[in-house]
Amino acid sequence: MKTKLWSALFALYIVWGSTYLAIRFAVETLPPFLHGSLRFLVSGLILFIWRRSAGDEKPTTGQWKSTAIIGTFLLLGGNGLVSLAEKTIPSGIAALVIATVPFWLVLFEAFRSGGVKPTWKSIIGLIIGFGGVFLLIGPSEITGGSQSFDTFGIILLLIAPVLWALGSIYAKGADLPKSTLLSTGMQMLAGSLALFIVGVGTGELNGFSFGDVSMRSWWGLIYLIIFGSLIGFVSYGYLLHNAPVSLMSTYAYVNPVVAVFLGWVFAGEILNARIAVASVIIIGSVILINYAKQAKVKTEPLQALPEGDD
Repeated sequence: MKTKLWSALFALYIVWGSTYLAIRFAVETLPPFLHGSLRFLVSGLILFIWRRSAGDEKPTTGQWKSTAIIGTFLLLGGNGLVSLAEKTIPSGIAALVIATVPFWLVLFEAFRSGGVKPTWKSIIGLIIGFGGVFLLIGPSEITGGSQSFDTFGIILLLIAPVLWALGSIYAKGADLPKSTLLSTGMQMLAGSLALFIVGVGTGELNGFSFGDVSMRSWWGLIYLIIFGSLIGFVSYGYLLHNAPVSLMSTYAYVNPVVAVFLGWVFAGEILNARIAVASVIIIGSVILINYAKQAKVKTEPLQALPEGDD
């Protein structure tokens, strides 16, 4: 059991942290929304067929509706906007901004009917975390940095974790299949359709030819399908049922570090003192928020949150 647990956790650390670089390579010559649609169509079909063949119950119409909403928020609103942003924003910076998902989860959870109110530690974590984000992407005239980022790309990255958090909060009370992997496959299929519709609507297919796609982009897409969507999500599903929350949550601290390092080594992305300090601040605030949340659950066992896909 311990060997499987640590293997799954290691896969989650490395694989999900590396997906930001793979996305950057994929969208170099593949349209962002089309790349996401292809990725989640293939991986969603594999998961759905696998789990149905394994005996998971046939999903109801209500469950399809719920997974469609979640898949649209998470995979179109979250992953899709990240893919589009990475056309102009370094993968490591994207990973650090997306690491703010726990900030929004805490805020939305506080306003949800019956939701858990943040502790003072969570509030301090939020303030510190947003300060770190401002240091990372704020105006250089104020932060003192010499590097500036594409404004549109940054806006997309700021919206993406908000939509991801909204989808996650909705999932807490949604009608979902008992099987996490079947639910994930259904979310991928719904997200794939949403990504394709938006891709067509924004003109991604106008003048596009698969013959113009580079091998690096194809390898990036293949990596995302096999490692990001299948190995990553399977590991996540296993850990969700077999690992303590305190251990499970550590992937949120490690992923941005892995992404920043890989972007620096393999894509020549800048790694300077400003990015390093902002990274420490953002990740530290996430640790504080998760610690405060776990401490509250331990002291209030009767008010534990329902399971959901975070």
